[in-house]
Amino acid sequence: METYAAPARPIVAAMTAAAAARPDRAVAFQGAPGANSHVAVMQAFPDGLPLPCFTFEDAIDAVRDGRADCAMIPIENSLHGRVADIHFLLPESGLVITGEHFLPIRHALMGSGARDAVREAMSHPQALGQCRHWLKAHGIHQVSYPDTAGAAAFVAERRDPAIAALAPPGAAALYGLNLLAVDIADADHNTTRFVVLARGGKPPAGDGPWMTTLIFEVKNVPAALYKAMGGFATNGVNMTKLESYQRSGSFAATEFYADVEGKPGDPAFDRAMEELGFHSKWLRLLGTYRRARERG
Repeated sequence: METYAAPARPIVAAMTAAAAARPDRAVAFQGAPGANSHVAVMQAFPDGLPLPCFTFEDAIDAVRDGRADCAMIPIENSLHGRVADIHFLLPESGLVITGEHFLPIRHALMGSGARDAVREAMSHPQALGQCRHWLKAHGIHQVSYPDTAGAAAFVAERRDPAIAALAPPGAAALYGLNLLAVDIADADHNTTRFVVLARGGKPPAGDGPWMTTLIFEVKNVPAALYKAMGGFATNGVNMTKLESYQRSGSFAATEFYADVEGKPGDPAFDRAMEELGFHSKWLRLLGTYRRARERG
C-alpha cells in the first residue's frame, strides 16, 4: 500500500477491501485507481470489482493466489507497440488467456496549476511515448513513472505547478487536479489491446470467431521459420501477429509470439499446428478466446 502516493492510498484500500470480500468478482489490474487498465476493467467487467496492483507481477499473483478471479493486462498499443516484459510474463504466469478487450486511449495533461507553468510530465513510458511529439512541441520534459494514474496521485501529493501528469481524464477529478489539456496523443487511432488472464480456461464454446495465442521456438536450421509458416498458408489459417523476442540473454535462441485465427478442434487449425510443431523445438498454446474485433 505504501508504494502508492498518499492521495491514492485510501481509494486503493477501499477497492482492495471490496475485492477481498468477493474474490470471485475481483479483476486485478496494474496501476492506481483511474489508470487506463482500471477503465478497461470497468468496460469489460461492469459488474466486477477492480483490484489495483502496483506491478504486473502483483496482478498476476493476485489471480494465482485466488485473491482475484482474473486479471486484465495491456499487451500492445497501436502507437507504441508491445508492452515491455509482457511476452516474458505471460508464459511464466501459469495463467490462461480467456479474452481480449480494445480500449481507445485518451491522454490528458493534469496538474495543480496552469499549463504554462508545466515543465515536466510524469507518466508510464507507454503514455509518454504516445504523446512525445505533443510534449516536445510544448517544451515539456518526460519523466517515467510506473503507471498513469499513479503519476496523477503523485502530482496531487507534490502540488508543484511545474510538474504535471499524463493520465486518463477521469483521474483529474479522482485526485483533485486541474485538466490542462485533453486528447493529446500523437494519433487518433491510439488504442491499447488488453488480454484477460485466469487460472484455468474452459474449452471455448458458443459462436466465434476465435483467436488463439501461442509461443514457439523453431529449430536452429536454415529456413525453419519459413517452413513452419507453410502450414498456415496451405491450410488457409490467418496469422494476425508474429513477433520475435529473445530470452535469457541469448542471441541464438529466438522465440516467437503469435496470434492465430481459429481454435483447437478446427481441422485446418489442427493441421497448421501439427506442421508448426514438426518444425519447432517446442510449442505452447497460451489460450483460446472469442475475438473482440476484426483485424485489419
